[in-house]
Order: sequence, then structure tokens, then C-alpha cells
Amino acid sequence: MRTRDNMMATIALAIGTLAMAGVVGSGAYAQAAGAEARGVHALSTVMSHTLCVEPAATVTLAAVSPEVAP
Repeated sequence: MRTRDNMMATIALAIGTLAMAGVVGSGAYAQAAGAEARGVHALSTVMSHTLCVEPAATVTLAAVSPEVAP
């Protein structure tokens, strides 16, 4: 019973590894990462405009909590 469980775990690990390699190799992973980066950039732009109302302020840090904002 234990040997069969070990074999099934090994086969499942191999199939999972091949599936992940297929996703990364197909370019779908890079496309999703690019979309996420564009979304984070858009969100940080909106937040910087919301938190910094002064027109002369240059914003390099987008992750500012309202509790610490002056």
C-alpha cells in the first residue's frame, strides 16, 4: 500500500511539473505577468493621484497607507 502511494505521488509530481513547464513554455505565463504588471501600474497611478493632490508633488512611492499620509 505504501509503495503504491509513493508511486502515485511521484507520477502526480511528474505530471504537475510537465503541466507547469507547458504553461511557462507557451507564453501564457508571460502574458499573464505582463497584464498583472500593467494593472499594478494603473492602480499605483490612480492611487498616487488620489493621495497627492498637490500638482508639484512627484510621486515615487505608490504604496502609502491613508493612516500615514499627512
